[in-house]
Amino acid sequence: MKKKTKYRIKNWSEYNNALKQRGSLTIWVDKNIIAAWYNNKRTGQKGRPVVYSNLAIQCCLTLKMIYHLPLRATQGFVCSLLQLVQLPLTAPDYSLLSIRQKILPLELSGRGNYKNGMHLVVDSTGLKLYGEGEWKVRKHGADKRRTWLKLHLGINEASHDIEAVVLTSNDVHDSETLPDMLKQITDEIDQVTGDGAYDTHSSYQATIHSGADPCFPPRRNAIRNKPCDKAWQARNHAVSQVKYHGLKSWKKKNNYHRRSLAETAMFRFKQLLGDKVMARTFERQFKEISIKCFAINKINQLGMPAY
Repeated sequence: MKKKTKYRIKNWSEYNNALKQRGSLTIWVDKNIIAAWYNNKRTGQKGRPVVYSNLAIQCCLTLKMIYHLPLRATQGFVCSLLQLVQLPLTAPDYSLLSIRQKILPLELSGRGNYKNGMHLVVDSTGLKLYGEGEWKVRKHGADKRRTWLKLHLGINEASHDIEAVVLTSNDVHDSETLPDMLKQITDEIDQVTGDGAYDTHSSYQATIHSGADPCFPPRRNAIRNKPCDKAWQARNHAVSQVKYHGLKSWKKKNNYHRRSLAETAMFRFKQLLGDKVMARTFERQFKEISIKCFAINKINQLGMPAY
């Protein structure tokens, strides 16, 4: 009987300190944010000047996501925090946070922990928008008002950081969002790995156009197509390899099993920041998810386990 492989953490002391640092306020509010709290740039446009910088708004919204606070509670939390550290600063109003969240410019801070090129693993998951909870659904059935959004993530296999994020309705197929995710990445990509949902011509075409090698397992009833372009040629090669050598051998040869890191990242996302979306308009919902992805990357930079 084959024994089950046991994975042990080799850097437990460093990872244990990183877990404790996740709750530290100094991680989310540093000296650079305090120095750039107010907006000193003059736009020269008519209307009321912008008082708070984008960095200050992002800091407040990050605290809101990390500690699962409503907008009004976020204002009170930031006010008390500034009073405790005795800083001559004021907190943005909760209505201002809601307005600025819609137009806040934000970029994901990936580390680029790779040598020859990034191995990008992609997948999607559902986020609850509104509706009854799991207990009510199990007891009385699903309600018509039960609505979900679909979160598509591109994960750097080496650093576990989120490199690309797309938010769509729940009726959008995974393969439709892959070109948008690849456009968000400016670094060199060596390989893109996804499950069978990405086994489409458009996914192969977008991956090859970005300079990467596609790694999508063919479907069970997959057949070869006319090799009129590089996308069909790559897919035909995958179909032939699976047919003659088996799916298990193909997955091992193409390092496909690293795709499970995408599911691990989504579990980390929901475990730390929840599986619900609080905003009600799509622009604010996307910014909310982007801030959460930024926070996940910040948490990863504190320390990750080494097995």
